[in-house]
Amino acid sequence: MRNVELKARDPEPARSLERALALGAEDRGEIRQRDTYFAGARGRLKLREQEPGEDELIEYSRPDSSDVRTSTYRRVPVRDASALREALDAAYGTLVTVAKRRRLLVWDGVRIHFDEVEGIGSHLEFEAVAGPGSDLTAEREKVERLRAELGVEDNDLVATSYSDLVLAGGLTPVRGGSPELDFVEELLAAADAVMRTAYVPYSRFPVGAALRAPDGSIHVGSNVENAAYPQGQCAETSAIGALIAAGHTRISEVAVTAERIDFCPPCGGCRQRLAEFASADTLVHLGRPGGPLKTVTVGELLPLAFELDPPG
Repeated sequence: MRNVELKARDPEPARSLERALALGAEDRGEIRQRDTYFAGARGRLKLREQEPGEDELIEYSRPDSSDVRTSTYRRVPVRDASALREALDAAYGTLVTVAKRRRLLVWDGVRIHFDEVEGIGSHLEFEAVAGPGSDLTAEREKVERLRAELGVEDNDLVATSYSDLVLAGGLTPVRGGSPELDFVEELLAAADAVMRTAYVPYSRFPVGAALRAPDGSIHVGSNVENAAYPQGQCAETSAIGALIAAGHTRISEVAVTAERIDFCPPCGGCRQRLAEFASADTLVHLGRPGGPLKTVTVGELLPLAFELDPPG
């Protein structure tokens, strides 16, 4: 299945609801939902438990973009959500849980979600489900009209999923600058959040890395030390493992953050590891969300990366 959607923060939920109802949207009431996201999936995989309504397993893929975007997804009804959650956690690991209270309205076939999300506040979503063979033109027009009618501002648009925002500890990209800078802040926030999970009893030097795949998904890792020092693992290596486990083989952007220094460049070994899955002009952002920032390329970090079969 496919849909066209838009997500935004909602600074005035009461005003937005009033405008949607004035437009003729049908109020379908409130739903309480808990979405559990699992690691190791291609795209995103979540178990949705909801009341009222049937629980379901949802697999979906979409680019992370603040523009109107297209998603592809599958929905599978679930009879025993608790047992399935335990099985998926054992097999893949739980990434994050997102709890929200959703007010559902429907206008001309478009679902309007007024969401109160635990930890990140009020948000608004439009979802226009596409029929078979649709070129998505009509769906895009409906979503754009809703955006205009409800007065959604550019600086409130959200490029990523609730799961990424919650993983980042509620830190959302500060809008109003360039979209490129927003996405850098988002990636740094993910690296900063995972840095806090680092296992560093020996060096006391926690590091977090976040990698963006070509489809926009973000994959993170922290450094893991070992009493036998050579067996330790850098944050970049952990993140590459997560990216590969999710079914990706390319890196489109990198962020690395550390607790004790402003800029933490990857070590020599990790520069070669990044070069395996990135191009020479792939951007590497060093810094902290909202703080000092230095951006270089993989090629600048490692000018002569080893290639087993270099081009003629």
